[in-house]
Amino acid sequence: MSDDASLIERFLEMLVAEASASQHTLSAYRTDLEQASVITDGQLSKADRQMIGKLPTHWRMLQNSTVARKSSSLRRFFGFLVEEGFRGNDPSDALPRPGLVRSLPKTLSHEEIALLFQLIAEGLARKPIKPSIVRLSAILELLYGSGLRASELVGLQRTSITGDRPYMIIKGKGEKERMVPISEQARIAVRRWAELVESKEKWLFPSRTGHISRVRLFQIIKEHAVKAGVNPGKISPHILRHAFATHLLEGGADLRALQTLLGHSDISTTQIYTHIDSARLVELVNNRHPLGQLDLAR
Repeated sequence: MSDDASLIERFLEMLVAEASASQHTLSAYRTDLEQASVITDGQLSKADRQMIGKLPTHWRMLQNSTVARKSSSLRRFFGFLVEEGFRGNDPSDALPRPGLVRSLPKTLSHEEIALLFQLIAEGLARKPIKPSIVRLSAILELLYGSGLRASELVGLQRTSITGDRPYMIIKGKGEKERMVPISEQARIAVRRWAELVESKEKWLFPSRTGHISRVRLFQIIKEHAVKAGVNPGKISPHILRHAFATHLLEGGADLRALQTLLGHSDISTTQIYTHIDSARLVELVNNRHPLGQLDLAR
C-alpha cells in the first residue's frame, strides 16, 4: 500500500473514531483525497505548497461549493498529518477558500475539564480503587496536562516517565525528538498506573496484542465524558490537546512556547490560537479599561 493510501485510511479511521463520521461523509473524503493523490502522482501526503497550488487548475469547471468541499477535505487531511507528526508543515494555505473562514479548533471549558477530573478524584477516593480509574487518571493527566497527541500517548513505553524527571522525550515521525513537560500530579498518576502494569509489559497502556489502539482511546475518553456529564460529542484526545493549548494561552503563554510544547514544526500551525488570544485581549480591554466602565449613552 502506498504512503498516500495508507495515510488516507488512517485519516478516515480517525474520522470514524473522533467525529463518528457517516459513510456518506467518509465516501466524500475518500473520493476527494484519492483524486488529489492521482493528480499529484501518489505524492499528496508529501506535496509542497507549489504542488498543492496546482490542484485548483483541475477544479476550474466545478461549482464553488464543490471546490470548497475539496479544499476542506485536503485542509483537514493535512491538519491530521501535521497533528500526528507525519509531516512538519501544512501546505494547505495554497488552496482556495471560496467563501470559507477557517474555524477555531474545538475545545473544552474550564468547567467541563473540572467535571472530568472531579469524577476521577471521586473514583480514586473509593476503596478498593478500580484499575480502570487509575488508568483513566494517567491518560487524562497526559492528554490535558501535557498536550500529547493520541498516537504519542498510546505509544508510550513503561519506562517513558521515570523518577522525578519533570519531562520526557518523545520521538515523533522521522525520529524527531520533542521534550514534553510532566507535572508532579501527572507523574504521580502515571507512577500509580505503572505499578499495576506487569513488569514484562513494554507499553505503558498495554492491550492483548500490544498497546491500546487510538480507537479504543477515543472510546475510553467518550465513555468517561458521559459519566461526568460532559457532551461526548465535544470530547476526544485531540480536543483535550486543544484545551491544553487554549488554556495555556489564556493563562499567559506565548505562541513560541506553545509551538514548542505542541511539537509544531511550523509556527503557522500554532497561529490558529491567536484568534483565541485576540478574544481574550478584547475582553480585557472591555472589562479593564476605564472607558469600558463608562456609560456614554447617558
